[in-house]
Amino acid sequence: MSGRRRRDYTTFSGKLPVALALMGIIPCLLVVYLFVYEKITLTQGLLLFAPLVLFSMLTGFFLIRRSAEQLYYLSSETAKLQAGEKDEPIRIKADRELTEIAEHFNSLYNSLAELNRKNQEQAAQLMVYARDLALSYQRSKQEQELRNRLSRYVGNNLVEKLVNLKDGVFMETERRNVTVLFADIRSFSTIAERMAAEDVVEMLNEYFSIMVDIIFENGGLLDKFVGDQLIAVFGLVDTDINATENAIRSGIEMQAATEKLMQQRRQAGREYFEIGIGINTGNAIIGNIGSSNRMDYTVIGDCVNVAARLEEMARGGEIIIGEQTYLASAANFAFESRGEVYVKNKLEPVVCYNVLGRDL
Repeated sequence: MSGRRRRDYTTFSGKLPVALALMGIIPCLLVVYLFVYEKITLTQGLLLFAPLVLFSMLTGFFLIRRSAEQLYYLSSETAKLQAGEKDEPIRIKADRELTEIAEHFNSLYNSLAELNRKNQEQAAQLMVYARDLALSYQRSKQEQELRNRLSRYVGNNLVEKLVNLKDGVFMETERRNVTVLFADIRSFSTIAERMAAEDVVEMLNEYFSIMVDIIFENGGLLDKFVGDQLIAVFGLVDTDINATENAIRSGIEMQAATEKLMQQRRQAGREYFEIGIGINTGNAIIGNIGSSNRMDYTVIGDCVNVAARLEEMARGGEIIIGEQTYLASAANFAFESRGEVYVKNKLEPVVCYNVLGRDL
């Protein structure tokens, strides 16, 4: 084969010269040849060769028209793909150039479709990530709000335990063995009458801040403030620790801290006071108690009532505990027996003890 390419008559570029020759060049050459060399007349030429010339021109026109229709069909199919009216590859039987264009377009279309599919998958994945991130942020915000609320009632060392409790066990209503501490300022009403309202609030805030820190440091949970009275619960969150010992230790540290605070107030010429503390251990009902508008997570029961009565009996500087609290901590503190005492709303006497000092 020579260096020159053979003409491919299945292509548009191969058909075009043939069509032009059929439509113009061959009829003209034939007419010239017949009139010049064969010496025929015009009438004879028209009769003999007009059909042949017409057939040749129509054949050439048909070839060009067929290629034009194929080109139009290809343009129409690509327009439909662009408009989204179809999503199938272009199928065409045409000149080789047009067939190759369709194949190249199909390949490009398939590549773009695959890229679009991957983009849609990535977009869907990003939406999932965005949703998960939003949920994670919401949970994080809720947990932070929960931590902020819990920090008003328990120490930071217990907040994480409360947040991570499974199945909301901590918030269920149940009966548990707990140790309850009551602390109350002695002669508070008399002291408050001699003070301005702002000074009373300032004094209570200063006092309660110190007391609550001590309770938190010893693993206690703040139940509530009732006027100048403070109520705390031990053994509610972490049942592995000795709740009675922590409650007694808290009481001792609270009395010491109060004495130190009152020395500072006396030196500053301000009103001062003493506190009495009552501690008792026993079964109590724990749960959310209140109305639909206001709920408190609190403890109720006989052991709570006894702790309140023991606190009422305690003079300034004293810590009085019940028998169950004593039995659970007798080996670690110094006590003085007060024997059996009758308290309000109890038919049977209550055995109680004074706490004399710190751990032995």
